[in-house]
Formats: sequence, C-alpha cells, structure tokens
Amino acid sequence: MAFSFACNQTKQEPKIDNELIKAEIQAIENRFAATYNDRNADSLTYYAEDAVSYFPGQQPIVGRAAIHQHIQNELMEFPEGAKISFETLEIFVTDDGNNVAEIGAHQLVDSAGNVLQQGHYFSFFAKRDGQYVCTRDMATSVQMDN
Repeated sequence: MAFSFACNQTKQEPKIDNELIKAEIQAIENRFAATYNDRNADSLTYYAEDAVSYFPGQQPIVGRAAIHQHIQNELMEFPEGAKISFETLEIFVTDDGNNVAEIGAHQLVDSAGNVLQQGHYFSFFAKRDGQYVCTRDMATSVQMDN
C-alpha cells in the first residue's frame, strides 16, 4: 500500500507569485530610470551580456557593452533637469518563473513637470544567477508638443 501511495503522488510545481515578480521587475525598471536621471551609465545593470535592444529609430544594438555605449551617448543629450520613469503595466511569466515578458509605459518630463515624451515598451527578462536581466527590449516613443 505504501508503494501505491508513493507512485500516485504528483510532483507539485512551485507556485509563481506574479505580484511579487511584477514588483521585482518594477524595481529593475526604477533602477534603469535612475541610470538616466542620475546621468550615470556606469550604474547600468539592466541588460544581460547577450542582450539586444531595439531603440526607436535605430538599428538593433547587440550586446551589453554596445548598449551601454549607446546609453552613455544618449545621456550627453538628455535634457537638463529632465526625469524619465518606467511603469510595469503587465507581465507574463513562464511556469517555472525563469522568464518574464513585460509591457510597460515610459514618460519623460522636464524640470517643471511638463511631459516631453511618452511611449510604451516591451522587455523580455531571463533569470540568470538568481537575478532577472533584460535579454531583449523594444520601445516606441511620441514627442509631445508643449
């Protein structure tokens, strides 16, 4: 009877807490925004080594080092006093919790709070060494008339 019981047990998959993962992804987005807002590309921890980023109006940028250089160049033209923010709107998590697709919105405001730019983005995260890193992202942006 014990043998029968042991054979009939089904393996329990760990329960994925989507709200916890969404909060974790939002924290990653907040750190990414701080990279821009603090004008410090060296603080960038967002991307995986093999990431590919599709910035608006650009050819794909391949690899963390190339993306880092691109962001460093962008920061030279980042408006003085401006702040960018990213908001995680939706996440889609694989059953094992190792991959997350995120849909979000971003907004750039000037020092007076006027919206300069807004748009949406899609990011794909993979868990590597226990941390989520972005492996692919793509964004759209609209300049606002102020």
